[in-house]
Amino acid sequence: MTKIQKRKNLMADLSLLFVAMLWGGGFVVVKDALNSITPFYIMAMRFSLSFLLMCLVFWKRVKRIGKKDLIGGSVIGIFLFLAFAFQTIGIQYTTAGKQAFLTAVYVVEVPFLCWIVIKKKPDNYSIIAAFLAFCGIGMLTMQGSLKINLGDALTLICSIFFAAQIIAIGFYAEKIDPIVLTIIQFGVAAILSYIFALIFEPKLAHLNTNAVLSIVYLSLFSTLIAFLVQNIAQKYTSSTHAAIILSLESFFGCLFGVIFLGENLTFKIIIGCILIFLSILTAETRWDFLKKKHKS
Repeated sequence: MTKIQKRKNLMADLSLLFVAMLWGGGFVVVKDALNSITPFYIMAMRFSLSFLLMCLVFWKRVKRIGKKDLIGGSVIGIFLFLAFAFQTIGIQYTTAGKQAFLTAVYVVEVPFLCWIVIKKKPDNYSIIAAFLAFCGIGMLTMQGSLKINLGDALTLICSIFFAAQIIAIGFYAEKIDPIVLTIIQFGVAAILSYIFALIFEPKLAHLNTNAVLSIVYLSLFSTLIAFLVQNIAQKYTSSTHAAIILSLESFFGCLFGVIFLGENLTFKIIIGCILIFLSILTAETRWDFLKKKHKS
């Protein structure tokens, strides 16, 4: 590998680390924004701004959108809306740190949903990852009894919809431009968010500075910039590297929750986070990076 290639790989890995930090910060921003704006209005404005920004950046692709694109994007958009709805409502009743790790369980759930949908049996790594995730969820959510609080339960439901969204993307992305799918799913999620906001939430009177900054962060940084940086960076690094680095999203969500929101970290929660992180690494990488080191 040449020095130029090594430098590109390093920059790609650092860029993906930046993406993981942006996504991790999103949990804290949403938690803070809920002090001044209701969940569905947060989602409506977040997805609307993301949709408009992506339309501006990828206008040439938008002009070529057809019926098949709209169908595929709409299916994915419905799953995206449901995932964020359960997540945004759920974070009101749990901590940003716990939600960051519980949401990340979708990585482990994907193989099992594939088993149900396309009858593809999970491999041994997926089964081990599921066991680790189950133990980690227990450590994070069970507080002296077998009951799980509302926020944690809603977050686990949200992770199932994120897993369903990923499977739907995998199905439609073979035939449709992934960027077009992303644009449409943002638009669908925005429309559904506005509908639910108008039905279930009080009328939005005004937006304070904190709410505006939160929406801008979520739309511009957590969505548009993170999406573009990820797509560019993954051209110059391995999928294993990308999976490991991006899975740090949950770690940053937990870290930022402690730093900016003053959330407590008990020994039990730390062990639960470690178990879930190990389950994510197992499901995403099959520990290929250790095998490569051993071979070399």
